[in-house]
Amino acid sequence: MILGFRLALLTVTIVVMYLATTDQSIPGIDDLDDKFSHILAFGALSFLLDFSWPNRQFDLKKTAALLTFGIFIEVVQYFLPYREAAVTDVIADAVGIAVYLLVAPLLRHIPILRLRWV
Repeated sequence: MILGFRLALLTVTIVVMYLATTDQSIPGIDDLDDKFSHILAFGALSFLLDFSWPNRQFDLKKTAALLTFGIFIEVVQYFLPYREAAVTDVIADAVGIAVYLLVAPLLRHIPILRLRWV
């Protein structure tokens, strides 16, 4: 199960990086509000990171790793002529992480996910 979460984390990380750096229009994705996309992506990354290493609490190291990835994306976008870097995107990433932290206690009530805390 842990391997599955780690593979999912790797996959979603690659997809997020691709979406953040492509100049291609992606139907459905482009229709979402940019900040909502950041919140959704980093909420999902938080979930996958947390479940990929269940023996460790969602601590400062996990949070720092995710925010570092968010900052990395913005640095890369700064150098892309068709993208724009924004501090507000990193703030939206942090909101996505916070949303996961607020929702995480509710996940304990879902039987298959409860195993993460056992």
